[in-house]
Amino acid sequence: MVASIRHRGPDDSGFWEGEGISLGMRRLAIIDIDGGHQPMFNEDGSIVAVFNGEIYNYLELQRSLVARGHRFRSDHSDTETIVHLYEEHGLDFLDHLNGMFAIALWDSKKERLVLARDRVGIKPLYYSKTATGIVFGSEIKAVLEHPSVSKQPDFSSLYHYLSFKNTPTPHTAFADVRQLGPGQCAVVSGAGITLRTWWRVRFCENADLSEQEAAHNIRALLEDSVRLQMRSDVPFGAYLSGGVDSSSVVAIMSRLSGANRVKTFSLVYGADVRHKAEDQRFARLVSETCGTDHEEYLLSAKEAAESVDGVLQAFDEPFSGVTSTYFLTKLISRHVKVALSGDGADEIFGSYLSHRLAGPLAKVRHLRASGRPVTEATPAELAPFQNRLEYLDAVLSRGSEAEQRLSLHLWTDAGKRELVTPHFLHLAGGASSGALIASIFDSITTRDPLNRALAFDFLTLLPDQVLPFVDRLSMAHSVEVRPPFLDHRLVEYAATIPGSMKIRAGREKHILKEAVRGLIPDGILHRPKEGFVLPVDQWLLVELRPMVEDLLSEQRLKRHGLLQPSAVRHLLDLHFSGGANHGPRIWNLLMLQAWCDRHQLAMC
Repeated sequence: MVASIRHRGPDDSGFWEGEGISLGMRRLAIIDIDGGHQPMFNEDGSIVAVFNGEIYNYLELQRSLVARGHRFRSDHSDTETIVHLYEEHGLDFLDHLNGMFAIALWDSKKERLVLARDRVGIKPLYYSKTATGIVFGSEIKAVLEHPSVSKQPDFSSLYHYLSFKNTPTPHTAFADVRQLGPGQCAVVSGAGITLRTWWRVRFCENADLSEQEAAHNIRALLEDSVRLQMRSDVPFGAYLSGGVDSSSVVAIMSRLSGANRVKTFSLVYGADVRHKAEDQRFARLVSETCGTDHEEYLLSAKEAAESVDGVLQAFDEPFSGVTSTYFLTKLISRHVKVALSGDGADEIFGSYLSHRLAGPLAKVRHLRASGRPVTEATPAELAPFQNRLEYLDAVLSRGSEAEQRLSLHLWTDAGKRELVTPHFLHLAGGASSGALIASIFDSITTRDPLNRALAFDFLTLLPDQVLPFVDRLSMAHSVEVRPPFLDHRLVEYAATIPGSMKIRAGREKHILKEAVRGLIPDGILHRPKEGFVLPVDQWLLVELRPMVEDLLSEQRLKRHGLLQPSAVRHLLDLHFSGGANHGPRIWNLLMLQAWCDRHQLAMC
């Protein structure tokens, strides 16, 4: 099982067996290179732990625990901190950790196994209940290695994948495999498995908060997060896309590094890729301003097409999100083991279309409900949609909040009924992506329109898509990616900031930009959001077309039995003829079919 995830930790391995329990791990050595071998034990050997990730505040925790009488065999192991912290606080030990982690801890005195995942869901943890106990691992492939775990698909999850580009937690693409949710722990004992949510962010606006105070506190929290996440016993660097998020992290790193130049890395594109020159220009500007040692990875459409198999191997489920990380970490791995990123800023400060729509939609909804003309709204209230009132009305006409949100995804439930086979619908058991979205919105208590949209993405998009993609694609090259914006202290503070400070007059991440003003070049503060994406729609027309015509052929589609060949052909014809850009949808279907092929699933 452990051999299947060697890429996550090529430096070391560790195994331990007790009465009815076995623990194994692969280590990517970052902290305490010589003394950090796992599994790690407490003084009397009654507690043993393995974990994946990093505990950033381990030095502070170690000093506190030593003062309480705990004895450490290593002078600075973050792993050893875990066992002593559990000794001191029991299951509440998780509350004291600042980090990204998946932990497995065995308490022999209480005869219980504790599985825990970090607050935000940066590090994955999968498990499967079997007739004799539980199997768990950092990736699904490790869990599937156990002979008791079936590879039977979860058809309702595959149905949701078509809308969301990922399977929704706690489910996976496999019926027997579940994912521990962000901020969750599982206690496994003779009594069974008990799931407990130990952390969840609550969006609740502080009406008395001034913009000046908010900007000041964001800056201070981000600086401290970067400081902690720069702790490493191996060389580290940073992603640099030329956007506000990564540029802010790099600027702070450079200030904290003093005379030591920070290594930065960017993905750039060949002449066969359009509209990406600005990314390169701004990344170079930040590098020059901050004095970083900058490296660029030139990616051509040809290399991207030839690397599809390698990208697919990094995933155990169908996916159709951003794959840029795969190529950039190929470069990063030649220089460093650790890279800081700007991930998470979009989901806590507001950037996506759904975020920009939230305020204008709420305003139009209010005007319509009161019988007043939409034209009464000011340009600032509807920015940047003041000239697209028909579009806002069209979104509102889709009904409920959940239906409106689903309309922004790849396929609505109605669209999927025309796309998939009746047999697939039957196997999906009446699954409804709209109902799933509605249940999530029902759990969100804030009434602030933008913060509702952010809370939704924080609970879904971030842990189910953004973070898994980064983790799998970086770990494919044995690189650890750390996201300072997802320090729980910054996340919790951002959740108290009113939406009006986050997006103002169409300016996304307004308060973050004010917080980092003077830290990064002004030009970056004013550039529109580009997104760190690959131009898959272009590549589908040429380089990836043979793969498309093969995997999405009528013969292949009938073999797997999931999709209607006529519906798929219509989509392809429109895209290839230039009648419409269906690149994201085609990529979505292509990855589903590739997954079926990889797992040899006939009638999936």
